[in-house]
Amino acid sequence: MGAAGRDFHNFNIVYRDDPETRVVAFTAAQIPGISDRVYPPSLSGVLYPDGVPIVDESKLESLIARESIDNVVFAYSDLPHVEVMHRASRVLAAGADFTLLGPHVTQIRADVPVIAVSAVRTGVGKSQTARYLAKRLRARGVRLAVLRHPMPYGDLASEAVQRFASAADLASARCTVEEREEYEPHIAEGSIVFAGVDYAEIVRSAEKEADIILWDGGNNDFPFLVPDLHIVLTDSLRPGHETMYHPGEACLRMADIVVIAKTDVASPKDVQAVVATVLATNATTTIVRAASPVRLDKPELVSGKTVAVVEDGPTITHGGMATGAGFVAARQGNAKAILDPRPYVVRSIAATLLDYPHIGPVLPAMGYGEAQLSDLEATLAAMPVDAVVLATPARIERLIAINQPVVRATYEYADAGTPTLGELVDRFLDHQMEKIR
Repeated sequence: MGAAGRDFHNFNIVYRDDPETRVVAFTAAQIPGISDRVYPPSLSGVLYPDGVPIVDESKLESLIARESIDNVVFAYSDLPHVEVMHRASRVLAAGADFTLLGPHVTQIRADVPVIAVSAVRTGVGKSQTARYLAKRLRARGVRLAVLRHPMPYGDLASEAVQRFASAADLASARCTVEEREEYEPHIAEGSIVFAGVDYAEIVRSAEKEADIILWDGGNNDFPFLVPDLHIVLTDSLRPGHETMYHPGEACLRMADIVVIAKTDVASPKDVQAVVATVLATNATTTIVRAASPVRLDKPELVSGKTVAVVEDGPTITHGGMATGAGFVAARQGNAKAILDPRPYVVRSIAATLLDYPHIGPVLPAMGYGEAQLSDLEATLAAMPVDAVVLATPARIERLIAINQPVVRATYEYADAGTPTLGELVDRFLDHQMEKIR
């Protein structure tokens, strides 16, 4: 029971080769267009020569009844604890048991050291933190492989093991905007990114090229690999969320280092509230304070102008943020107005805003397929603005036509106190480099 990613991984590691278990189906939710497919025979193994069906989660109860299901394995990330238990209640009422699989049975042990970046929520700042770490590792002369949390939205058989080293690789794989948001910045800075569906094989491939693996997590999931150093981000703009979401709280409790992110824009009271919760939950961790400064590449096109803002998609959809870095950058850039897109949205973009009514006067960078990209293009074309501020890391201006001037909003990791993340990682590297040599 999942959303294309963790569920496939749990199957591959725990159930695929288990002759005492018969997996009847995956249920799918959250991501458009991923149900009514088949997890292919090339991935499902010899026990499943016809593959495994993927059905919509709305059919869960009828599936349990029809197939006499004994057990439903929960494999989502970033759901409130109460929503996890609502799903458990559906399963129990339908006559099956409800299972959560933990790191001890689902994590892969690599033959090289692993640094993992996780979070308590989606949209905390994992990506820029992972890029900061990658840059620091490369500066130390470390051969690095970045492993991204899975986003297998296309042809699953062809996505078993993916390696991205150039923009051409992204185009060849027909990556969605959501995939590009995560892969493009790493590639642009010189890292090789591995992703896909079968993480045992992905790890084996990455080990051939790397001294260290950097796990760049998705949502608030715990790492697929056993980490030698586990860095977990919290959000000082969302105090209290540290222990409200699954499996984010588990990540917090496992963390070697906890980063309190966005301290440059949060109130001191909220920062201290997050620190207090972290220490009450994981008293042995080391706390780092961090900032996430945003910059406009063409601020003159924003100052005194009316603009549209396009944010990172997951951050403001299931991540729950009303706005993101683009909104902050536009306000800091003295925009005259940030135009609410609602009067102009069409088709799938309109549906997304209805599905996520908490979203503020911004657009999510939705692009799971050509139809969504087309709808985003049409929406922006209809908006009477002087410029479009793009805060998605993906270069969507290369994928759709944007008639107005484009201003990119970028955000990077920055230390905001001591100890610094760099100092702590350097200590880890000093110890690991002896092993690597």
